Amino acid sequence: MRVKGGTVTRARRKRIIKLAKGYRGSKHRLFKTAKDQVMKSYLYSFRDRKQNKRNYRQLWIARINAGARMNGISYSKLMHGLKLADINMNRKMLAELAVNDAAGFTAIVEAAKAASK
Repeated sequence: MRVKGGTVTRARRKRIIKLAKGYRGSKHRLFKTAKDQVMKSYLYSFRDRKQNKRNYRQLWIARINAGARMNGISYSKLMHGLKLADINMNRKMLAELAVNDAAGFTAIVEAAKAASK
């Protein structure tokens, strides 16, 4: 008598099909294409977790640069001045200040300008 691995196989396939919910066409219906797409999706999510960090840093730098130029200084000179003034503030917080607290950001810029002279 042969052994049929029905329940295990069905459970495995159902798990993959469940993960493929929302995909277009055969990618959410057929096991083989669903499996390929789920594996590809895992690769995308792994890659994009890294890219997300890059994109946010890029956004923060653009916002800091815009705020710095409104105060008459370039981004690189501002960052150098902050290092000389021993102001250890990360880019995320600097960008938040540049957008939401212009007066506070201006005070930081002035401190950086004073330190770099």
